[in-house]
Amino acid sequence: MYHARFNGTHYEIGKKWGELLRKNGQQLLNNIPFEITEEMEEFAQGCLPYYQKFFPEIIDEINGIADGQQIESTPLYAILFSMYALVRITNCSSFVVKNDQTFLLGRNSDFLTGIEKLCMNCLYSFKKSESYHFSGNTTAFVEMEDGVNQAGLAIALTSVFPDSIKPGMNVGMILRMLLEKCRNVDEALSLLKDIPRCSSGTLVMADSSGHATLVEFTNDKLVHSSLEKRGYLSATNSFHLPAMLSRKLSVDDDWFAEERYQTLEQYLAGNDSSMGLDESKQLLGGKFGFLCQYDRKTGKDTVWSAIYDLNNHQVYRCEGNPARKKFNEDSRFSFN
Repeated sequence: MYHARFNGTHYEIGKKWGELLRKNGQQLLNNIPFEITEEMEEFAQGCLPYYQKFFPEIIDEINGIADGQQIESTPLYAILFSMYALVRITNCSSFVVKNDQTFLLGRNSDFLTGIEKLCMNCLYSFKKSESYHFSGNTTAFVEMEDGVNQAGLAIALTSVFPDSIKPGMNVGMILRMLLEKCRNVDEALSLLKDIPRCSSGTLVMADSSGHATLVEFTNDKLVHSSLEKRGYLSATNSFHLPAMLSRKLSVDDDWFAEERYQTLEQYLAGNDSSMGLDESKQLLGGKFGFLCQYDRKTGKDTVWSAIYDLNNHQVYRCEGNPARKKFNEDSRFSFN
């Protein structure tokens, strides 16, 4: 996993990173594990006005990357805006648990082993901007898949195979926008309801004030559930909230999404009132059922795990499969 520190305006951050890669002989377009099609480019152009309206800073960063790489922005838009829509990925598991001693958000990122070394942990610090600083993890670049910001808002996503797509923002870009723009769960929910979405996904969100929620959404429907009735929430790559069950699809290869969901639900239902950090690490590591035990020969694996401790303001990350590798505290980023 690469570790990157970004500081500056959004455009400066993008250009510096693009230049650094180019000077080290790295071209982003040579590391994309799928073909950039005309359909993706057309879809991205339909999405572009929504990013310009709701998150113009991200356009500045992408344009900076393109300038640093000495390429056009168009293929980068095609890659980033079509992710989770035309590029359909159904993997990852997340949960939040809260009891008298513990308030944790945990996530496994499952992805292709062929590009696991390209995964990134990013520390963003902005100048001349109203954006919050944040630490985030991604299998790609620019978009984020889990993270926490300086105000103590932590978020993790899972992708869901969409029943339809339309121009809008994807879940990875939405997650990053929420980290940059929101102090807490309530602000994130309010903003999320206003953002045009291009496809489907879930977000587990928690903040340092003690609030947490699970959001399930398509491009035309959004529902959420809080911790009011139980001490945990969980998500994989399908819908489970009652109001979303009619939008649930059967997918030929969903990376064992339902099995992973049942592992989370069964363990958390019996242990949410007593579990702590150690048990969370063990849960993500597959000790209590299938969650990360992929056959690497198939090209699939858990490529990192992250735990955000909202009570103690600590970040833990396992860079690799947590069944085989250890979690380490990342003390480089301070929140709250």
